Amino acid sequence: MDTPEGLPDQKPPTRNWRAFLIYDILMMLLIVVNLLTIAVDHLMFTNIGLSAAQFIDQAGWVYYYREQLHPVVQTMDEWITIYLVSELLVRWLIAIIFKHHHRWFFFPFIHWYEFLACIPTFRALRLLRAIVIGYRLYQLGYKVLPDSWLKAGFFYYQVVMEELSDRIVLTILDGVERELKTGATHHHLLHQLVNSHRVQIEQAMGEVLQNNLATALQAQQQHIALGVGQIVSKAISDTPELHRLLRLIPVVGSMLEQQLQSIGQRLGENITAGLIEPFAQPATTSQPVNAAINTSASYVGQLQIDTPALEKLVESLVFESLEVIRQQVKVQHWKLDQAAQKDLARAAQQPVSGRDA
Repeated sequence: MDTPEGLPDQKPPTRNWRAFLIYDILMMLLIVVNLLTIAVDHLMFTNIGLSAAQFIDQAGWVYYYREQLHPVVQTMDEWITIYLVSELLVRWLIAIIFKHHHRWFFFPFIHWYEFLACIPTFRALRLLRAIVIGYRLYQLGYKVLPDSWLKAGFFYYQVVMEELSDRIVLTILDGVERELKTGATHHHLLHQLVNSHRVQIEQAMGEVLQNNLATALQAQQQHIALGVGQIVSKAISDTPELHRLLRLIPVVGSMLEQQLQSIGQRLGENITAGLIEPFAQPATTSQPVNAAINTSASYVGQLQIDTPALEKLVESLVFESLEVIRQQVKVQHWKLDQAAQKDLARAAQQPVSGRDA
């Protein structure tokens, strides 16, 4: 029977607890013996069992078993099945009375394998009941099975669960890809995907533009400022009206022209530096994206993907993302874990072998 909820992990010295413990052990032994007798009974009716008996000159014993012992084993299995059904119903009634679960009908879903094991076709599921009891005893400190068996069982359980989950995920991904390629809502899904992320696209585009532009402007800021200054200086020198006006001033006219060119060049450099400065700062938490860049990013983010080129780009991103996920799911992590454990064991043995040498 199920032990009461809230039991501690250690062994409480109560009479009820000992009764539950003894019952669990007896139930586990009963299930194991029942499954072993069923397995032997099936073996006796196969050609393999008959061939093995003939090999050791015991074929007569096989025929005797089929005629005399098989009905006894069948009757025992029927009585055990009746007992398991009755015991399961009693446990369900106890669970309802003491409200072990949130709803009374939760019990069959939690103990589904026990209900199925009552059906003769699914008798092998009785082994799960024995495993659950053994695991509960192991948690209480009773080593029903060797640690090596438990580790091996846990390892193969992880392998089975990982392989099953991988197959399920791969099937789902294949279905999603097939739906996107052939479904009537293909374009609608892609548009919905883009529209739901337009704000994030705008923010990301703004930060990317700001940071990349800031890096480029910081590297070229001095060169751009000098270039603009030289253009302003050349514009002053290439203005004939200003040149003639300054020539009318005797002695200091040429000096004023040179000073104006120098001032114009410095003015162009300073204006250029001032214009570049807001764009040359990378986007941070305290320094938001420049308003002009933010406006440009918003225009880019609001672009419609009705054009074939943009639709193809979005499709490519979606399908490549599915392929990346598919390749990651195909990685057998249990093999990697096993290889890592072997490497650790090998590394732990190397110092010992070195000292022995």
